[in-house]
Amino acid sequence: MPTTQTLPASVKASSTLWFAAVGAGAFEAALAVGQALSAGTPFSALAGGLAFRLAVFAGAVALAASLRRGHNWARIALALTLGVFGTLSLVIEPVRWLLAGNSVADFYASAGPLTYVFTLSRVLHLAAVLGAMVLMFSTDANAYFRQRSR
Repeated sequence: MPTTQTLPASVKASSTLWFAAVGAGAFEAALAVGQALSAGTPFSALAGGLAFRLAVFAGAVALAASLRRGHNWARIALALTLGVFGTLSLVIEPVRWLLAGNSVADFYASAGPLTYVFTLSRVLHLAAVLGAMVLMFSTDANAYFRQRSR
């Protein structure tokens, strides 16, 4: 339904953060694939996981673009898929590692440069997802989507 209301800056910023999250995820995937290949893992063993990630990235870009066009269904889809399950996928591995008895001090003691680069990307990725979630449900975003549904 056409509307004359301007897309709020919070929704534009949210979509930008979703695009940034996809970029960080792609960067992390590239690092992981490069590391696995250099360790001798055959590409065929990585292809399924890589195909899944590429499909998620493509879906996320499509949803973020739809959000930027003002579609509330995209906001809901992003929140439920990447906001909930995506966030869990970002934090489950570090949480499991800590629950196994490791500590942050252990991490710093054993991490190399590649691990630091990956970790920084993961932190930025998580920050982008959380920021995008907050912005797309901000007061002005909620008012915009309520108005569009009328």
